[in-house]
Amino acid sequence: MTTDKRLSPGDTIGILGGGQLGRMLAQSAASLGLKTHIFCPDPNSPAFDVSAARTVAAYEDIDALDRFAGDVSVVTYEFENVPGATAAHLHARVPVRPGVRALEVSQDRLFEKQFLSEAGVSIAAYAEINSQEDLEGALERFGGEGVLKTRRFGYDGKGQLMIRETGEVAGAFGKIGSVPAVLEALVPFECEVSVIVARDIDGTTSCYDIARNHHENHILKTSTVPAGVSQTTTDTARHMAEQIVCGLGYVGVMGVEMFLVRDETGERLLVNEVAPRVHNSGHWTQDACLTSQFDQHIRAVAGWPLGSAERHSDAVMENLIGVEADTWGQVLKDPSAQLHLYGKAETRDGRKMGHINRISEKTD
Repeated sequence: MTTDKRLSPGDTIGILGGGQLGRMLAQSAASLGLKTHIFCPDPNSPAFDVSAARTVAAYEDIDALDRFAGDVSVVTYEFENVPGATAAHLHARVPVRPGVRALEVSQDRLFEKQFLSEAGVSIAAYAEINSQEDLEGALERFGGEGVLKTRRFGYDGKGQLMIRETGEVAGAFGKIGSVPAVLEALVPFECEVSVIVARDIDGTTSCYDIARNHHENHILKTSTVPAGVSQTTTDTARHMAEQIVCGLGYVGVMGVEMFLVRDETGERLLVNEVAPRVHNSGHWTQDACLTSQFDQHIRAVAGWPLGSAERHSDAVMENLIGVEADTWGQVLKDPSAQLHLYGKAETRDGRKMGHINRISEKTD
């Protein structure tokens, strides 16, 4: 299996996952003269609307995976919970970018924290939790407070339990399902920020500007650039993101979420988690940069040179959650707003239906 394969216009990129990220990746691929083949078990996947080919099958369907591998030049993925066995099976037949190791690290919070520590980036204190007794011992070390998180399959606040008081300790391990977990020390952070970083097959890296993120009901609501942080903090964020992708031998775009802590010593950053894919907090790049995060990912997995990550405008990205997408008519009247809808057939509470990028003149 060659690992340095470079695509030509007209070649096909296979994408595991058919959600909005896969949809926007397919749109970027088409603009670069590349085709996409979406593999997803959901027959109503919004990415199917904009792809050249589709496979509706379970990720464990070996025959379907083999046919898929035979139809594409390279495989990527739009979400991090692709079964590891699926990625490994495909990797033996066709290049998989970002790669199998990135999935292994990001799918398990303990593995992720161990990797981040080895990569030399700053993270909050943590402890491995396999029982209620483990939890109680770790809470003693962390001053009685912490965030309990399942090691696997948690996102948008799911699989998490905040512990701040003694009365919240009893039975806490059972409340998350008595499954392997980690306890993170509470961090007195001012806000969450994120960096979108890319790395190509030659090892060249590029980072977009740091974004300040605001969450509502554990779901990202807005990402704002500029983030209102010092240049030193921006440089530190970029350096940490580059350490992570280089440590993984990563190819593609990654989202790196960080906590911004401000105290008497100044600003500092702690990496919270990584997402081995294009990221919600990078949607602003579609309209504030010459090369969007989706274009960048396609270029990287195709073996092409990275584009410019320079920002030409200030931007605020706002997620449209549930019925908020029904305001599309009003959004279209705003001359500073660019509307992006995902084509999802069903509107549900808490479901990301689209986003708005509001653009203004660059201030720094």
